[in-house]
Amino acid sequence: MLNITDCKKGAKIKYNGEPYLVVWNQFSKTARQGGVMKVKMKNILTGKVMEKTIQGSDKMEEADLAYRDAQFLYSSGDTYSFMDMETYETVELEKKSLGDIVNFLTDGMDCTMLLFEDKPVNVQVPAKMNFTIAQTDPGVQGDRSSAGTKPATLGTGLVIRVPLFINQGDQVVVNTDNGEYVERVKK
Repeated sequence: MLNITDCKKGAKIKYNGEPYLVVWNQFSKTARQGGVMKVKMKNILTGKVMEKTIQGSDKMEEADLAYRDAQFLYSSGDTYSFMDMETYETVELEKKSLGDIVNFLTDGMDCTMLLFEDKPVNVQVPAKMNFTIAQTDPGVQGDRSSAGTKPATLGTGLVIRVPLFINQGDQVVVNTDNGEYVERVKK
């Protein structure tokens, strides 16, 4: 069980039977009252964020989370199949539980599978990944006050904004947390 001082940023707790990650916390204490911890918790299964105030005497249960190496195999409709690299079993996850991660999955790529109480619930990909630009229009230089961007389609089908000098076939680095262009891969 976790007490109030253990519920800091990065703590993984179980609340109402679901796993949460503490993304923000603030401790406060008044003269006569015990300390309270205000936290923002992100549901690991759904991605929803909620706020909660934890009193000094409250106890929170630690979430039973584990990570395993996995490999993305293929997708079929809204079902995505992964191979657990420890047991070599095929695990299928629904698109709704994976969220925006599906935009970055390529066949045969290595990823990390998140297990809650020994049940696979989600996967994580690296924070930055390289992708090839499958389609983009040529950039047209013009009169503007700031750097120009244009839409570009990655090999996975995701459309991102890239600078005008990026061409079809170029490799770019993309931030998988927000889906934004980072830089062109140096040759």
